[in-house]
Amino acid sequence: MVWDRALLDYDMGDHPLNPVRVELTMALARELGILDRPGVQMITPRPAGEADLLRVHHQDYLDAVRLAPADPFFRGWGLNTDDNPVFDGMHEASAKICGASIAAAEAVWHGTALRAVNVSGGLHHAMASRAAGFCVYNDPAVAIARLLDQGAQRVAYVDVDVHHGDGVQAAFYNDPRVLTISLHETPLALFPGTGFADETGGPDAAGTAVNVALPPGTGDAAWLRAFHAIVPSVLRAYAPEIIFSQCGADAHRLDPLADLRLTVDGQRATYLAMRDLADELCDGRWVTFGGGGYALVEVVPRAWTHLLAVATGDPLDPAVATPAAWRKLAAERCPRGVVPATMTDGTEPEAQTWEPGTTPDAVDRAILATRTAVFPLHGLDPHDPRD
Repeated sequence: MVWDRALLDYDMGDHPLNPVRVELTMALARELGILDRPGVQMITPRPAGEADLLRVHHQDYLDAVRLAPADPFFRGWGLNTDDNPVFDGMHEASAKICGASIAAAEAVWHGTALRAVNVSGGLHHAMASRAAGFCVYNDPAVAIARLLDQGAQRVAYVDVDVHHGDGVQAAFYNDPRVLTISLHETPLALFPGTGFADETGGPDAAGTAVNVALPPGTGDAAWLRAFHAIVPSVLRAYAPEIIFSQCGADAHRLDPLADLRLTVDGQRATYLAMRDLADELCDGRWVTFGGGGYALVEVVPRAWTHLLAVATGDPLDPAVATPAAWRKLAAERCPRGVVPATMTDGTEPEAQTWEPGTTPDAVDRAILATRTAVFPLHGLDPHDPRD
């Protein structure tokens, strides 16, 4: 667990990306005893240094991030917009989140931890010279780049945020050492407008970008069908040394900024599937981040507390009650929110088995589009459900 209250300084003010969601996640995990489990280490990170940030971002952009808060009329580099308002200490706060993701990655890569989590991270939209989608610096890309510098040759990144993981894909689009997989709402309906099935990697890295663009309204069973029809096969073919996951909670049916229909229970099932794949393919090495999620009290704290439980040991019983002390804190911090009484949405999601042609709906078409675009590049048959 990588944590410091200073990570809450990434605060854009009156904005959907409210750090209270991270605060309430850590408080809920603490009340449920997850942070006190045997073997759980709490790591206090240092901010990422200039060299780490420059591995992904350009110098003129770093300079702009430092200068922008002092100028109310600042324009350029995607800053001082509705999506990316400037705030005091923006560079320092963003560098802290990158530093936390580096600490998580290095703990797993060097064997001091089997798995590591930075719930404040997952700022996957930031580009080399541009802020985008509430993201100033791209902490997953910075952390992956650090491991590449330390000799990693096969890194897999799996993004289950409702928005396409475009910044991480762009950072490594022509680098065969990094496989990026993103399941997201179709770019025809949602920001950032990228993440189509035919985005499969650059000329030197064909097949290392995998995109599953799902239709609005996709719920737990269909979403899990898409995940299991694509992600395990591609990961097994790629044989990663380590798996990174961005676990944005905004695919939930209550999220105000998107239109997928997952439940907390479906998200929990996804975390279990990713942990099992890490156990199967790379001796358990799994680094995971938070990401998006804008139902600040109803969804994000529960989803990410399930993530923390899966990463640190036994998963939580979905029926467990949220502790009274946490409910009181949540009501105080989000007085207009509906504080949930339990850790479940009352569903028991099961993945539907994908068989070509048996579920001729929009989700099936999305699955087949991705398999057709990517599977042959990994020596897999897009029409064979065994692949």
